[in-house]
Amino acid sequence: MQVIQAIKTAAAQGVNALYQQSLTAADIAINITKPEFEGEYTVVTFAFTKFSRQKPEETGAALGEYLVAHFPDLVARYNVVKGFLNLSIAEVYWTNFLQQQYHNPRHGLQAPNGKKVMVEYSSPNTNKPLHLGHLRNNFLGYSVSEILKAVGYEVIKANLVNDRGIHICKSMLAWQKLGNGETPASTGQKGDHLVGDYYVKFENLLKEQAAPIIARVKSGDYSDFQGEALLKKITGLGTAYQQPEVQQDAEKKAKVEDEIKELARNQTAIMHEAKTMLQQWEAGDPQVHSLWAMMNGWVYEGFDATYKALGIDFDKMYYESETYLLGKDLVASGLDKGVLFRKEDNSVWIDLTAEGLDQKLLLRGDGTSVYMTQDLGTARLKYDEFKMDKSLYVVADEQNYHFKVLQLILQKLGEPSAAGIVHLSYGMVELPHGRMKSREGTVVDADDMITEMITTAGNQTRESGKLKDWSDDQLQPLFEMIGLGAMKFFLLRVDPKKKMIFNPEESIDLHGFTATFIQYAHARIKSILREVGEAAQAGLENFRYNGTLLPLEKELILLNEQFEVILEQAAAEYSPAVIAGYAFQLAQQFNSFYGEKVNGKYTYSILDAENEDKKKLRMQIAILTANTIAQSMRLLGIKVPERM
Repeated sequence: MQVIQAIKTAAAQGVNALYQQSLTAADIAINITKPEFEGEYTVVTFAFTKFSRQKPEETGAALGEYLVAHFPDLVARYNVVKGFLNLSIAEVYWTNFLQQQYHNPRHGLQAPNGKKVMVEYSSPNTNKPLHLGHLRNNFLGYSVSEILKAVGYEVIKANLVNDRGIHICKSMLAWQKLGNGETPASTGQKGDHLVGDYYVKFENLLKEQAAPIIARVKSGDYSDFQGEALLKKITGLGTAYQQPEVQQDAEKKAKVEDEIKELARNQTAIMHEAKTMLQQWEAGDPQVHSLWAMMNGWVYEGFDATYKALGIDFDKMYYESETYLLGKDLVASGLDKGVLFRKEDNSVWIDLTAEGLDQKLLLRGDGTSVYMTQDLGTARLKYDEFKMDKSLYVVADEQNYHFKVLQLILQKLGEPSAAGIVHLSYGMVELPHGRMKSREGTVVDADDMITEMITTAGNQTRESGKLKDWSDDQLQPLFEMIGLGAMKFFLLRVDPKKKMIFNPEESIDLHGFTATFIQYAHARIKSILREVGEAAQAGLENFRYNGTLLPLEKELILLNEQFEVILEQAAAEYSPAVIAGYAFQLAQQFNSFYGEKVNGKYTYSILDAENEDKKKLRMQIAILTANTIAQSMRLLGIKVPERM
């Protein structure tokens, strides 16, 4: 039992015995004691005064006396500051914990809780390779999955591949027009990169065709536009653009220009071709499907190589090409129930204005699906297959509105999957020079980032001059461990809700808040233990220290003991940043514990310990700390080296 739970249980027993109550451990509030007061943990006693009919100080003192008298192996001393009962934990508790857990590979991990959760992450489009934004998504989804496993959930890691839609048709159409039959094999290029290049080429063609339309609308030339509704919209935008108040207000002008640009894009010949191709795909046209299958196959091979390099895996793959029809079935059912409605152009919508939202399109007038359609179908498919208690969607905060609408529509349709939906919304990743744009081909490619990080790790490690005894076969895995670890840690150490700027140069710093710092601390512990020798470590499982713990010895044991609480916090908040901060603190604490040599001796030396018992105690502390660091980093998807 973790110390906080032990204190809560003991305090509840004390209150019940002193004041004839029936409190449980859940009724007891515990805080970490403030640094200016003696003790490790604090019981808040204000709530007990209604039972005791005494002042908070008197109530705290009575409970403190009870705990010292009845739980001497847990509470050694107490002091009361106003209504706060500060407890000094008995040293025997810490030494018992150390002896029991120092070599436990499951330290901090919890037993199965009988609950099931699906974590959907990655969710790439098959019209481009994975990029820097995908890296944060993948690392976050993978790490949250591992954290939830650690606290007892059965976890299904899922990946929904966006393998159909207008964006896919753009790459296909550009390849048809400009590809001349080239393939990954003929070009020596990864398939996802090749297809991504054609997506950019489509956008370039689209810009060329849209430019004269934009110019005509801005100049007030509305000739050759067909259709009353279209002409009305174009005339309105052109007139608005020419208004003096718009021309003189940069924000208003930019907004109208964006609307004109979007309208012009949709009036181009090439966009009409892409929409036609999408209709043909949904109609099952064999030639379109053959092209689609070939190009998607190229992309899947590219994705698989990137996932393998990143150490990312999935238990279940879903494809929107297989789920959008389920979404259409749900739309049809919603129409029958009167939950949805059809407009004059045959498109299908839901009205959410009563909920403070707006009307949402679920099916285009030409019968083709939108993202929401396929998300509805996927939600049903996932729930029917796994009946999970929670369904986490790891998707950037740009989609906050989308997931509010998704959950609300599922509720209105009576779908059981609605109750467990959680949108794990995270902030976008930017580079020091600003945001990335897929259409312009200015994204930072994930494969390039992997290569850059490994190369940087290699250069910096070689510069340290500590690799003389390493062979090339040993160095490459080390560089990968350091480079990928640095990237993962940098992207996970920030609270998921916050936007962040990724600077590769800052991510590998032996003295900063980095994976490299933590990896080095782990390697240092392992080096110390190798120096001590296996013979000296034999029999430690039967050793429990009976002397007085020095301050840093106790602090390091206490911090290791808090691992389970940290895990629970990280799981509750879906935040690997909690684990990252803890691992860094643990590495810092060990460095303070072992310190630097003074007069040829480390601060809390193992080899040169004051006596044999101190030597064994510190070996146990070192082994436990190395295990906890390794376990923490594993939950972040990061490996730690035995030497470095």
